Amino acid sequence: MLRTALRNVVAHKARLVMTALAVLLGVAFVSGTLVFGDTVANSFRNASAKSLKDVAVSVQADDAGDKRGTALDTALAGKIRALPGVDSVRPTVNGEATLAGKDGDPVNADNTWQNLATNYQPGKDGKDSHYPLKEGRGPAAEGELALDAKTADKAGYEIGDTVRFAIDGPALTKKLVGIVGTDDPRVTAGGTLTLFDTRTAQKLYLKPGHFDEFAVAAKPGANDRALTDEVRALLPEEGATATRGAELAAEQSRQITEDTKSLTKTLLVFAGIALFVGVFIIANTFTMLIAQRGREIALMRAVGASRRQVVRSVLAEAALLGLGASAAGFGLGLGIATAMRPLLNAGGAGLPDGPLVISPASLLWSLAVGVVVTVLAAWLPSRKAAKIAPVEALSSVDQAPPTRALVVRNVLGGLLTGLGVLVMLYVSTLKTSNESDLMIAMLGSALTLSGMIVLAPLLSKPLITLAGKVTTRLFGVSGKLAKENALRNPRRTAATASALMIGLALITGLTVAGHSTQQTIDKRATQGLTADYKVTNSSYEGLDAGVPGKVAKVPGVAAAAPVTSASLTAKGEFGLLTGTDPATLDKVVDLRFRDGSPRDIGPGRIAVSDEFAKKAGLRVGDTVTTDRDLGKAEKKLKVVGVYEKNAVIEDALGTLRDVLPYSGSKKFDSVLVKAEPGKAVDLDRGIRAALGDSPLLKVQDQEQIVKADSGSITLVLNMMYGLLGMAVVIAVLGVVNTLAMSVFERTREIGMLRAIGLDRSGIKQMVRLESVVISMFGAVLGIGTGIFLAWAGGSLTASSMPTYEMALPWARLGIFLTLGLVIGVLAAIWPARRAARLNMLASIQSQ
Repeated sequence: MLRTALRNVVAHKARLVMTALAVLLGVAFVSGTLVFGDTVANSFRNASAKSLKDVAVSVQADDAGDKRGTALDTALAGKIRALPGVDSVRPTVNGEATLAGKDGDPVNADNTWQNLATNYQPGKDGKDSHYPLKEGRGPAAEGELALDAKTADKAGYEIGDTVRFAIDGPALTKKLVGIVGTDDPRVTAGGTLTLFDTRTAQKLYLKPGHFDEFAVAAKPGANDRALTDEVRALLPEEGATATRGAELAAEQSRQITEDTKSLTKTLLVFAGIALFVGVFIIANTFTMLIAQRGREIALMRAVGASRRQVVRSVLAEAALLGLGASAAGFGLGLGIATAMRPLLNAGGAGLPDGPLVISPASLLWSLAVGVVVTVLAAWLPSRKAAKIAPVEALSSVDQAPPTRALVVRNVLGGLLTGLGVLVMLYVSTLKTSNESDLMIAMLGSALTLSGMIVLAPLLSKPLITLAGKVTTRLFGVSGKLAKENALRNPRRTAATASALMIGLALITGLTVAGHSTQQTIDKRATQGLTADYKVTNSSYEGLDAGVPGKVAKVPGVAAAAPVTSASLTAKGEFGLLTGTDPATLDKVVDLRFRDGSPRDIGPGRIAVSDEFAKKAGLRVGDTVTTDRDLGKAEKKLKVVGVYEKNAVIEDALGTLRDVLPYSGSKKFDSVLVKAEPGKAVDLDRGIRAALGDSPLLKVQDQEQIVKADSGSITLVLNMMYGLLGMAVVIAVLGVVNTLAMSVFERTREIGMLRAIGLDRSGIKQMVRLESVVISMFGAVLGIGTGIFLAWAGGSLTASSMPTYEMALPWARLGIFLTLGLVIGVLAAIWPARRAARLNMLASIQSQ
């Protein structure tokens, strides 16, 4: 029977090619994800190991605002260096510096945490071994700096150029004297590196003689545990901690493993969806193959083959197919793994460079998944083959499924769909969005999709009959034949359409949910905002007290209102208290009061939003308190007004004097700018110039504010489309496969149609229309199911976004429907050409 399986694979290789491609693509996704996960984890570990190389003890200053780095100074470094087991101490100053490119545009301004700055520490030879020089020399004076090679190239700077950058305020300039190399993963993944001499770095980020970190190297043979204890004994009671280098490396390795696991699991979910879609193609292929080999199976049974042997033969064939396709899929997966890093980094993932890691586990898991999925998908067809009586198989090639079997299937499908719909209706009533609610929504979605898959044969008859009326009216006989062919075997049609339905249902659901969320965010981003511009600091360090005054003096500015925020507590409820100047508020914000007015707000008096008042049970005359801040006593504030909540002023509104002392940065969060009539165009240039044109400065108009707030949703949706696109591609292969095998199955019928007058173009048209009808059936089911799931699951978003409303993206839904049509046309190209080229007489004589 094994020889029979081998012979069948070789004999029917053309019919199995699409199935092999489906397995190949699914396994490629799995293997690519596994290899990518190993590669990223290894890259992070290597970078971590390099940064901790020769570090026996790491001494780090606590980051405590104004007291940052005060515990680590030059004197302490000298004491540690004098310990018997210490070989060297590398004192480091850490900070961030955002550069302006030579063209004036900020470099990596959206990810300032990647814009590293530190001190260059030359040895006796004048070079820093941590940052090997590529050109020039290291910075040695206050007016000099060095950049890593990628940063210099990205910004367009060369040795001798004047570099403009910002720390947390106005732009600064220094001369570029050196270009270095670095292995820091934050830099290699798209960040920047700026190096200063130690004294300049301390002046910019700390105080003279102080540091953020000491990297202590031990002498050969020294005990790092004992050395760590000796270093700890020298540290002050507060302000610094000492950690053994090996412990720090182990902790970083553990954290890296956890972080990469979550990314790998997410990608594997989409790989699983692609494989699930592939199951339909595999099952369909083997069902059709068994029907076409009915005579062969009957003869095998007649000469003594048992049912078990028939099952084993089919499963062995599936295993061989799965193994071969999985091996090829693993090779393709290596290409996918290579492409994933630059694609994710383009979205700001910040993944480091590193060699591709191909572990035996990734190879074995990929092969196992491909073989197991293929064998499981072929199991039901194999049992069907074993149950066919020899005489029955010899008398018919393709029989319609028994009515009883379809009845049982329809009942099961109805139960699954009904249960799934009930669960999703329950989800639509939820007012929270915790993990358990999300799991319930996922269960309901899975049940609904499963029910629709099982019900697909029942739904195919009315929907395809309706489509058939259109094809018959437009294309005559070819259209009618296409309809009849699609209805001939409801299970086969349903299985083919279901593969496409799953992909489009998920894509549609994500699109509707994403579009609805984006619409809500777009409305919220500028709701109540009448200002023409919003000025912020991209490093989230806040704006200095002098900024509003400078902006107000810019020609064309009518008003500049500073905004800050702090937290407050009211009857156990926490909220956000916004502070601004009530006198200029009405010029930049449309705030509608239900009780009281902006004039009532003053020292010790605030207004609250209607939503917060309802949540906390507040009324005019009640008292709330600000939260304590670094020893500052909480402040009692009286409620004097209630307004309609908007995006600018959320829970409560007070004066700058009341709010600023309790804000996190003690600075302004933003400045809202209203232009004089007709002066708004290009006013941002004047504002930038007045504020020193810092690379950290963001001056956004309302359109840019909306784009910034909703840009992440667009990025996520595009990533989802790419990940789910594999499932759609596999579904297309399924349509091609079903049509190609259907043409082979109907060879005699096609010959008879040719004999009675249907020409080659009519045959092509018939196959094309059959493909279009099946694809559109799957597209309609998928889009409809996706819309329902997005509507029911919208309550989870609404719980955290009260103004959320479902909005159908009609243009995109039209594109998805058109996609179904295009898939049908493209999938039929090869099967239609094959059918049209069949020899008439040879086809009539075929068995």
